[in-house]
Amino acid sequence: QVQLVESGGGLVQAGGSLRLSCAASGRTFSSAAMGWFRQAPGKEREFVAATRWIGPSIYLTDVADSVKGRFTTSRGNAGNTVHLQMNSLKPEDTAVYFCAAKRSGSIQNSPQDPDYWGQGTQVNVSS
Repeated sequence: QVQLVESGGGLVQAGGSLRLSCAASGRTFSSAAMGWFRQAPGKEREFVAATRWIGPSIYLTDVADSVKGRFTTSRGNAGNTVHLQMNSLKPEDTAVYFCAAKRSGSIQNSPQDPDYWGQGTQVNVSS
C-alpha cells in the first residue's frame, strides 16, 4: 500500500524558515513526480512546488509564482523523499501542506492531477 508521510510542519514567526519532508513507501518513487500543495482555511487546495524525473537521479523542479524565490523543492533518498524548504515565510503561507505524487510524467497545477496524497502537515506563520 502506497503511503506518503509528511513531517516538519509547525509554528514559525514571519521571516522564519521551515523544511518539510515527505517519505514515500509501498512502491519505488524514484521515477515518479512528487511535490507539494497547500490548503488554507476556506480556500481551495493550490499547487506549491513539484519535481519531475528526467533521468537517473535527475529531477526538474517547478515552483508556484506565489512562492518563487522563497521556496525550493528537492528529492532525496534515491528519489523516494521530497523536501520543501520554505524561507522568508509570511502569514499568508499559513496552511495545511500536502505531499503529492504521480506515477509518471509531471504534476500539473491542479489538485485533481496527483495519484497519491499524504495526510498533510500544518504550517502556521505568525505576524
